[in-house]
Amino acid sequence: MTDLRLCDLTVRHHGPRGPVTAVDRVSLEVPAGTTLGLVGESGSGKSTLARAIVGLAPVHDGRVLVDGQDVRVRTVRARRRLGRLVQIVLQDPDTALDPRMTVRQTLVEAATVFQRLDRHAGAERVAELLDLVGLDPRLAGRLPRQLSGGQRQRVAVARALAVGPGLLIADEITSALDVSVQASILNTIRELRQRLGLSMLFIGHNLPAVCYVSDTVAVMQRGRIVETGPTDALLRDPQHPYTRELLAAVPRLSGPPPSRRSR
Repeated sequence: MTDLRLCDLTVRHHGPRGPVTAVDRVSLEVPAGTTLGLVGESGSGKSTLARAIVGLAPVHDGRVLVDGQDVRVRTVRARRRLGRLVQIVLQDPDTALDPRMTVRQTLVEAATVFQRLDRHAGAERVAELLDLVGLDPRLAGRLPRQLSGGQRQRVAVARALAVGPGLLIADEITSALDVSVQASILNTIRELRQRLGLSMLFIGHNLPAVCYVSDTVAVMQRGRIVETGPTDALLRDPQHPYTRELLAAVPRLSGPPPSRRSR
């Protein structure tokens, strides 16, 4: 299990009118073995925060600590360790997967980054990873274009799991999928966390979906965290007007939002 702490994290980038603060002094914690949901509308800074954690966006100020170690370490050995501990799954599997590589090739490539596997062990690892994400191992010989959107996203999740990370960052991984496929992916995410003991940062703009897989939820608006709390408490009694707006925007027939225990 792996824990994550963000301490006054600030990320800036250059826009057409000058510097823009995308993430503004954010402090969050993902204790080992738990899931923190991060929710907010598009442009709120969620994906920039995720990319900063894995080194894909420059940190202007503050700290990102994984198991107490700052991600901005300079030694090759420390960076390799962090690369194994933390993996990210992005929104669009079409750009994340190499269209020329079969599912088998993609997973073997990922699985052998940190360990050597012979042909037999590699085949077993591919079958194990596909089973973990709810895919038929017979899909291993297919190319991404031969898979549905939901299947491609599951392959992307399997690739992230191939190195055995302790922390998984899921960045809007259901937003491009049909509603029925979204529900299936969310169930898989919950099962993976329980089965593997993963820590997870689950990012999205759909508050009920985020709450469904999360122990704690943080609400992000314009680069800042405006509310954080246990999932059931936040659903039952949101404190910030923006959180209430997100809840009010969810279509429902009648009554208050359901708690996680009722699902």
